[in-house]
Amino acid sequence: MTALKKYQRLECPGLWRETALAQRREVVVGFREATLVLADPRTDIALTQWSLPAIQRLNPGEEPAIYAPAPDSPETLEIEEPEMVVALETVRGVVERAQSRPGRLRGMVVAGGTALIVLVGLFWLPGALASHTASALPEATRAEIGMAALADLSRLTGAPCDAPLGVRAAEKLSDRLFGPEGPRILILPDGLSGPASLPGGLILLPRSAVEDADGPERAAGLALVQAILDEEQDPMVPVLRQAGTVATFRLLTSGRLDPNSLHGLGEVLLRAQTPGVVPVDPEVLLPRFEAAGVPSSAYAYALDPTGETTLTLIEADPFKGSPPDLLIPDGDWISLQAICGS
Repeated sequence: MTALKKYQRLECPGLWRETALAQRREVVVGFREATLVLADPRTDIALTQWSLPAIQRLNPGEEPAIYAPAPDSPETLEIEEPEMVVALETVRGVVERAQSRPGRLRGMVVAGGTALIVLVGLFWLPGALASHTASALPEATRAEIGMAALADLSRLTGAPCDAPLGVRAAEKLSDRLFGPEGPRILILPDGLSGPASLPGGLILLPRSAVEDADGPERAAGLALVQAILDEEQDPMVPVLRQAGTVATFRLLTSGRLDPNSLHGLGEVLLRAQTPGVVPVDPEVLLPRFEAAGVPSSAYAYALDPTGETTLTLIEADPFKGSPPDLLIPDGDWISLQAICGS
């Protein structure tokens, strides 16, 4: 039987027992065209090969999964890797269905069913698993993952600007908009064309949001809208999708995410930016701007300097361009503008 192509060359560690009296031995388990190869991890020399169609699961529903190469074989193999277990169970399911109802029609049904399972797994399971895992994570874990994601993004943008007085001013603006327990504003020196966010309440703004502005209203508007977007879609979800199904599953079961699984996230986040587009209905935005005491026109001109595509936000600005109270004192605003300075 030919194994599903998506699993070819899949490898993982396992514990092999050659006989019932032998000690367990660490091996590298390799999923091949029609066999499972068990190799010495130090020399890569194959120790044995099992026929995929003959493999038996000895402990259905239990973990770690234990397999044998045949019903009466003294050999056993323990596997904890979820993706390898899924691969073996998929192959075993195909074999069992084919044996129970042989024939051409049955083969077509099996092939169609397998294709459907693979499609559902590819297009539904990753998104559903990411959403479920994101909703179950404690704040401390979200903050840890957010910092790991920021580290990957910083490869492209540089580390967040950190002039001390500017950092203090950014904290004051964050407190003014969201309160002391709310999201935190970070200014990135390069790469961003608009606002973005990461798990753990990190709102990222380009340095142009402060250096090219006449006051803090532009940065405040960009941060406020990003916070509204984060209420609609958890910023953890795209991070977990980038990490992948296996890493997300491990996070859900162990509470830890391998930082290496986030490599490349920075490129994904930067490609996803859509500068110049109002991402939220103005009828939703305007009341939030008014409640926060932030003029909507500054945000509108940040998106479109001509104001042509953001005219509604300009004409309906609840404060006509000036907030009822200073968002931050003038001295803090000057410090915020210099946050990326040397």
